[in-house]
Amino acid sequence: MTSTETQGLVSMTDGARLRWQASGDTTRRPAVVLLHGGPGLPDYLGDLAPMVADLAPVYRYDQRGTGRSPWQGRHTFARHVEDLAELLDVWEVREAVLIGHSYGTDLASRFCLRHSDRVAAVLLMCGPFVGDWRTGDRAERGRRTSVAQQERLRALEELPDRTEEQEVELLTLAWFTDHSDPERGWRWAARAARRRRPVNWSMNAELGREGRADPLDEHLAELRAHLPVRTELLGGIDDPRPVSALESLSLRLALPLTRIEGAGHEPWLEQSDVVRAHLRRFVQDAMGT
Repeated sequence: MTSTETQGLVSMTDGARLRWQASGDTTRRPAVVLLHGGPGLPDYLGDLAPMVADLAPVYRYDQRGTGRSPWQGRHTFARHVEDLAELLDVWEVREAVLIGHSYGTDLASRFCLRHSDRVAAVLLMCGPFVGDWRTGDRAERGRRTSVAQQERLRALEELPDRTEEQEVELLTLAWFTDHSDPERGWRWAARAARRRRPVNWSMNAELGREGRADPLDEHLAELRAHLPVRTELLGGIDDPRPVSALESLSLRLALPLTRIEGAGHEPWLEQSDVVRAHLRRFVQDAMGT
């Protein structure tokens, strides 16, 4: 099948239904799969697909329990990994080029641990973060916010129930510090707070607990053995999550790390030309072109 834009809703073996869409010529192989972050957010990587869709088909999907993929049951890393494997079967993709962002880098890493034979290349954008990166993250976010903003954020987080506007305010306060430029960061965060909805907070909490109980840190030796030859790290220098954590991971996994200046946690917003060039070079290498 050849199409510039394709979408579908497919049932998983446990009954969950996942909404997916593809851009580009879906007869070409290997295919690129974009894995969005969160956990608990719907897909938001629509800006990245057109950057490489002329080079390879690009698949995206709302992870179960987010966006247009309804799910009310339990969330586990294992189930999310198998969701991706089942989707690859539906798309008739034997090997995929995985491009993960934020939590999507954790998902891509855990997928490699389980299904390394189905991965042609991996680009890990702004993650995964291992070690004690949270201390630096909290400190930097504190530096980027006023005392009044910090107090307001805490007050909103403590509310047992939030109105729509309170939820938008909370997310804007939580996300604007992700960016290098605070003024543009506030606008981007406010826009995302209305579009990346609803947030599946229970999914976020469940996978957060599992991540603390079974951290990726403890699987790095195994992961290094299961990653494809073409695996790279990419991060924004101004991400509040310390780039030093990615530098440490780069050394431990023997992976190249590209640091993008003037960019935070979503580098394609602040340095779109740089990210586009990087993605195109990476996908061209993976496609052997």
